[in-house]
Amino acid sequence: MKLLSFYRGSPKDSRVGLVYKDSKILDLPYLYEYLYGTPPDWLTDLTKLLKGGSPALKLVNDLINDFKKLESNLVGALLDEDSVTFLPVVRPKKVFCVAVNYSEHSKEAGSASIEEPYIFMKRIDTLIAHKQPILIPKISSQVDHEIELAVIIGKKGKYISAKEAYDYIAGYTIFNDVSFRDLRKHSSPRYNTNWLYAKNLDTASPIGPYLVTKDEIPDPHNLTIKLEVNGEVRQQGNTSSMIHKIPELIEYVSRGITLYPGDVISTGTPSGTGLGTGKFLKEGDVMVGYIERIGRLENRIIREQ
Repeated sequence: MKLLSFYRGSPKDSRVGLVYKDSKILDLPYLYEYLYGTPPDWLTDLTKLLKGGSPALKLVNDLINDFKKLESNLVGALLDEDSVTFLPVVRPKKVFCVAVNYSEHSKEAGSASIEEPYIFMKRIDTLIAHKQPILIPKISSQVDHEIELAVIIGKKGKYISAKEAYDYIAGYTIFNDVSFRDLRKHSSPRYNTNWLYAKNLDTASPIGPYLVTKDEIPDPHNLTIKLEVNGEVRQQGNTSSMIHKIPELIEYVSRGITLYPGDVISTGTPSGTGLGTGKFLKEGDVMVGYIERIGRLENRIIREQ
């Protein structure tokens, strides 16, 4: 399944949708209300749906099957993508990111290969959705892109072994780890990266547009990944080039840290970032990230006023 979070009128009216026949969005709360009555909270928030576990996902499958029987009478449940406003696909408690997890990006960043994952975190309120704008902030002139495959956790866990890791995955999405390269060095030479300013300014975490359930992606380590700016390919690679694979990452971040449904682990970026090429994002640019089997995440660049 390809699931999404969106609203039609007010942002307070959040809904869970499903991509139907690759071209339409099936409004699950609308469908449930038409068939059965007041929809459960599961269908108004994708993170709540994940918390609902197997019963919630069974409800979605049952809804789809019922819709197929009555499709001609329920055209109001099918929406064009342009008629909805996307929301960040989940509302996580935590967003983990992996630095220098592709060898070629490690080289362009001037970083040595590391034996264990190098993890940092991003503020939850930096998350923005498909087609929402990214700000060039007043304090940075080197705004950069990092297209990444992100893992979305599906159930609560702690001290998860690599062997068990896939049992805790709900699915996958696209993440853009927007970075501010001229702010990455701390003013004191005693310290290294300034994670607050380099990674955590407003709008620095586009995510979406869909959560693709793990059954649709049997091998997340063999996906084409690409980023374009104004139609020019800036980054291109394959998730097979990850240094630290997804099971290892889940094992690592869950050591002493409880993971919850909706939590995000973004797995690193291939080469081609502005850090290596010197090409940074400009006002008016349109950036599109693609990952095979998931889709495209589009964001326009604007200047902070």
